[in-house]
Amino acid sequence: MLVRNTIVSIGVFAIGLAVLWLLVDRAGAPKIPSAAVSFLVSNTLHYGLGRSWIYRGTERALVSGYTYFLVNSGVGLVVTLLLFAGFVAVGINYLVARTMTSLFSGLLQFVLNAVFNFRAL
Repeated sequence: MLVRNTIVSIGVFAIGLAVLWLLVDRAGAPKIPSAAVSFLVSNTLHYGLGRSWIYRGTERALVSGYTYFLVNSGVGLVVTLLLFAGFVAVGINYLVARTMTSLFSGLLQFVLNAVFNFRAL
């Protein structure tokens, strides 16, 4: 399960990082709101892949599962934005900062979803 989660996480993180880069470097959007948008895009993709592959066979219904996922993602979003803002404020490149924050928030969300949502741990 952790291996499948890692594979999916890397893939959707790369997509989220690309979205962040497009919003900031190409569209000129502010970094923190762009980080939030890219987080939400990648996490929505993660839920679909998580439900169908990482936690296949879950007994949780789709709507209630997505609701739990959104709550867990909210926790991850807060952690991500706080760390991201702190890293950017001290001069770390925004893409490096987002990569660093993903290590913390990604593991936290995996544990929250595995325990509370998909009941796999």
